[in-house]
Amino acid sequence: MAADQDRWQLLLFPDAASSVAGSVDTLFWTMVVVCGLIVVLVFTLLLVFSVRYRAGARVDRTPSPKLFNNRWLEIGWTLPVLAGFLVFFGWGAALYVDIFDPPARDGEDVRQVNVIGKQWMWKFQHPEGIREINNLHLPVGQTVELRLTSQDVIHSFFVPAFRIKQDVLPQRYTRLRFTPVKTGRFDLFCAEYCGLSHSGMVGKVVVMAPERYQAWLERRDRGESPAREGERLFRQYGCSGCHGAASRVNAPDLAGLYGKPVPLESGDTVTADAQYLRDSVMFPSRQVAAGYPDIMPSFKDQISEEDLLKLLAYLQSLDESSWADAPRQQETDAP
Repeated sequence: MAADQDRWQLLLFPDAASSVAGSVDTLFWTMVVVCGLIVVLVFTLLLVFSVRYRAGARVDRTPSPKLFNNRWLEIGWTLPVLAGFLVFFGWGAALYVDIFDPPARDGEDVRQVNVIGKQWMWKFQHPEGIREINNLHLPVGQTVELRLTSQDVIHSFFVPAFRIKQDVLPQRYTRLRFTPVKTGRFDLFCAEYCGLSHSGMVGKVVVMAPERYQAWLERRDRGESPAREGERLFRQYGCSGCHGAASRVNAPDLAGLYGKPVPLESGDTVTADAQYLRDSVMFPSRQVAAGYPDIMPSFKDQISEEDLLKLLAYLQSLDESSWADAPRQQETDAP
């Protein structure tokens, strides 16, 4: 009985467990009410006219000249409908931007988690180095940003209780930012058909009170953080041999590069976000930085998506001060 109730709750009224859930529900139910009123109006008029002008009814069926070439009648029903559509479009667009491209807030404590979709599982890595499969533990009340990518085909990360859904694409990075506001265990689905066992690609998002979450962290076996593992990979793949400060190769300085504008040899300018850095590793000739020769080899099919995320975490953590001593240590490791 309890399982049946949970299933019906999921289908009809799932929990509103994130900071954006209330806004999404408000927009959804407003559209349902407005569309419902229009349906009622249309079917009421249809019923009235069907009865009034039924076959054999003695009513005047002479066409009225007021219904033909009546400009004000056309304007009167067209403009309100257009205005209504524009209101919903603007409302939805603002909500979309707030969910998928939120503005940066100074001092906001954002917990970044790497997510890899793979046939047929979800793999997570926390900033402390803790890994999970098909389960994601989070603290209530803390903003979380997911950086998502796929190892094989297109997946879709969907948590109904959070009202969030984001496509997870191969060779691309997408992101989601939200704040859990309710503790509990919430269903996680893949909402994009991704192969034979698509229906089994499910999991749970477990939201815990801060003290319980801290206790959970302490019980877990912690590996190296993604940034620390990325630093090791930076040396392992020979990146430090060209991009270190002591290198004699004319290559871009990576210290403090993340998030900054990068002039390209083509004359364009791009932002050094996660996607740009990934493409620079996998397809270095695609967007060559201005003033540098196109000599970097491609690492396509040499670095896994999981290692790429670690490498990006390391590059994202670098700034001018932290880079000062690192290259001298790294240059001895270069091949």
